[in-house]
Amino acid sequence: MNKSFKIFFCFLAALLLVGMTANAGRNGSRAGSNSLAPVSADNDTVAADTAAAEHELPETSIVDEVIWVVGDEPILKSDVEMMRLQGEADGVTWKGNPDCSIPEQIAVQKLFLHQAAIDSIEVSESEVSSNIDRQIEAWIQYAGSKEKLEEYRKMSVSQMRQQLRDDARNQFLVQRMKEKLVEDVKVTPADVRRYFSKLPADSVPFVPTEVEVEIITHQPKISQEEINRVKDELRDYTERVNKGQTSFSTLARLYSEDGSARQGGELGYMGRGMLDPAFANVAFNLTDPKKISKIVESEYGFHIIQLIDKRGDKINVRHILLKPRVSDEEVEAARVRLDSLATDLRAGKVNFEDIAMYVSDDKDTRNNHGLMSTYGEDGITSRFQMKDLPTEIAREVENMKVGDISNAFRMISRKNNKTVVAVIKLKNRIEGHRATITEDYQVMKNVVLQKERADLIHKWVVNKIKQTYVRMKDRYRDCDFEYQGWIK
Repeated sequence: MNKSFKIFFCFLAALLLVGMTANAGRNGSRAGSNSLAPVSADNDTVAADTAAAEHELPETSIVDEVIWVVGDEPILKSDVEMMRLQGEADGVTWKGNPDCSIPEQIAVQKLFLHQAAIDSIEVSESEVSSNIDRQIEAWIQYAGSKEKLEEYRKMSVSQMRQQLRDDARNQFLVQRMKEKLVEDVKVTPADVRRYFSKLPADSVPFVPTEVEVEIITHQPKISQEEINRVKDELRDYTERVNKGQTSFSTLARLYSEDGSARQGGELGYMGRGMLDPAFANVAFNLTDPKKISKIVESEYGFHIIQLIDKRGDKINVRHILLKPRVSDEEVEAARVRLDSLATDLRAGKVNFEDIAMYVSDDKDTRNNHGLMSTYGEDGITSRFQMKDLPTEIAREVENMKVGDISNAFRMISRKNNKTVVAVIKLKNRIEGHRATITEDYQVMKNVVLQKERADLIHKWVVNKIKQTYVRMKDRYRDCDFEYQGWIK
């Protein structure tokens, strides 16, 4: 077993530990947030007298420990260990001593989350679910199979999704909060020229290789038998709730394949624009909390919905999501069909761009002759750095020449996390080079813009620390922190 594989499974083990201990530590620390006591195996409340608790409790009996408190939010030792393992798996290099920089990074995240709550920053449930599904899919590919992953974790994929939901939502909230803070930061051409005129030649940024890619995707057909199976299960859930045998929220916790399962399927108050259109049309027409909706098909799968409450133009509902499974046989059949098309494309019998408009299932690229695009700093761009491409596409592009057309391959759609088969054409490749003001002004502008934004964020964090209650274990007081003011 290689090093990265060991790190990956250590990280999964850490997640399991955090799932068992973190909630206990957080609940206890909120009950007495001004103390920093260990969380023991026998007593998961945080003691009021830290010194006494540490003296009485042998170190070997400590399952977890509250090491910092920021506002009324604790930071657990297990939180730090999990981030350390995740960083090792991702190849992250920490600034300075990781024992200091990791808890500081977690503390900064809590400052952003607190401000996001004050500013009523929202994240849609579909965004959270999509993020979790991509992460789970990456783990499955790394472990070798869904069964191997579940065997190692000793829990189902559905349970993993529930465990990851809070972290995924928090990541979105932190990002949205940062975006709001820097939304008014602007730089002018004069700012860009002035900044780079002072840079030594060897400090001018290197522009990584960029590529333009055209794609045709085909979604394997799901059998009617599988669709009927999913709908029958949802009808059974509806019948059980209507007969009073169980509650909707209980069934959601047990069976829903959405991240909201952990909350009994509850999504929280959301506007129509934050939901899948088909889902929103049904949800906003519900009027009776005692009734369950008809089965709704969205781009994520099939749902049943129960109304909780309406407030103005926002709605709070519960739902259960089930996703039909596409069989390996259906995926292979789709791959063979698309591979045959790729052969004709390479032979020049048909034109890639024309075929993409009529054959591809990807509506986002279909109307653009198959050309992939993404949102850059100044709008939509068709240029991708390799690291920004979906993993499966980057793997194909790596050894392609401009004009090459790939064989058909299997991938997971970033939009809805469904399995699709794809063929790509490498339209253009811009090799890596040192930026020039004439050819790469946008790159240089982004460098200056990011610096200005980073400076603003840094000042905001320092000011926020001054306004926030912070307490930490004495062993952290000698740390060389990135931000000033932690030690009061």
